[in-house]
Amino acid sequence: MARTEKEEEQFRALAEYLSSRREAVLKNWRDAVEADPRLTTASNLSRTQFNDHIPEVLDGFERALRSRNRVEKAEASADQRQSASEHGTHRWQQGYDQKEVMCEWARLQRCLVDELERYESTHAELAFGVMTAARRALTELCSEGVIESATRYARLQQVEASGRLRDLQQALAQINELEQQRALLWREAAHDLRGSLGVVQTAAFGLNKDGVPETTRARFLVRLKKGVESLHALLTDLTDLARIEAGHERRKTSTFDVTTVLQNVCGNYQEMAAHRKLYLNAEGPPELIVEGDAIKVARIVQNLLTNALMHTERGGVKVTWSLENEIPATRWALCVQDTGPGFDSGQVNPIARELRQATEEAQDVSEENMSASEVESEEPAPTLASLSSNQMPHPPLREGIGLVIVKRLCEILNASIELQTSPGEGTTFRICFPIRY
Repeated sequence: MARTEKEEEQFRALAEYLSSRREAVLKNWRDAVEADPRLTTASNLSRTQFNDHIPEVLDGFERALRSRNRVEKAEASADQRQSASEHGTHRWQQGYDQKEVMCEWARLQRCLVDELERYESTHAELAFGVMTAARRALTELCSEGVIESATRYARLQQVEASGRLRDLQQALAQINELEQQRALLWREAAHDLRGSLGVVQTAAFGLNKDGVPETTRARFLVRLKKGVESLHALLTDLTDLARIEAGHERRKTSTFDVTTVLQNVCGNYQEMAAHRKLYLNAEGPPELIVEGDAIKVARIVQNLLTNALMHTERGGVKVTWSLENEIPATRWALCVQDTGPGFDSGQVNPIARELRQATEEAQDVSEENMSASEVESEEPAPTLASLSSNQMPHPPLREGIGLVIVKRLCEILNASIELQTSPGEGTTFRICFPIRY
């Protein structure tokens, strides 16, 4: 039914009244929400955050009251729905649950009903049906607001659930891959243990035979000694790895001198290097005091030195340490370089591939967080020229376990590890430790 000119004027007056009462409506709404014990999220929001898109919703309501035809009313209704939908999005982002959103709409509707009743009580001249139409428009406003907010909220819940599902699927795939690698490692360990045990059994059997010549007996004794040493070393590594992966290893920090610790470790390996006719150089500042776990740092160096010395035919190994080029310095770096054969991606075992990937990711992050001039100065870990044959035998399993132990210890110490290698350039491991925790 078309409105009369008088009714149009009265609807415009009502809309202007509601506009003048906007701040009071919003304040009364917030007070009502804060008084409701079921609604707790709003207390953490500022006034602007709390009001969100509701002022635009009220603008649409006032436009609907002023509308003179169906087109204007439809446009006002569309604006209301859009603002209500966006309000639902923001409430989701602010941490509301769906029940809280619905209760807030109910409180807003009650505040607007109070305003309509107050206006009606002071305007006896209102034409019949004006307030009825206004209440109907308010009911439509709030019902559409609830529907739009709930719809957007439900859609966002579905999107988030889909995202969580993808994350869980990716995490499951990573866990499966890790379990496969771990299963392969333990299968190879069992195979290596059987091989070493077979050597020990063969040597023991030969020693127990009657009439064995002394020269043959001596060879059996040497073989038995090497087999027992190999078993002991492998079992020690497997025990260490099992303790780490079971979560029994903890970081125990104290102040220590890096130079003293690394020189002692390198001194213990000089005999092994001399036996293989290799050099082992240790270079660093005369003193470098840091906070950390000296025992775990020493274990990392021991494993890397064992690998480096076993891989290298000629030349040797160089161990260096220094503060990182930062102002102020927050990290110190350890490098273990060898003149071994190096290797390409096709020869890399799974743990070395993982270290290569970690190296590339670390460099990508550095480039993202630095300016162009800084990136140019961020050099990869240096490598030594290879002096070893490119046809090195496949390394024993124990060395692979050693790399796993190194990586796990670095994770405990919050240390980053980089691997630089290529055929003919040797191999370098660079590890950056925090100066303090």
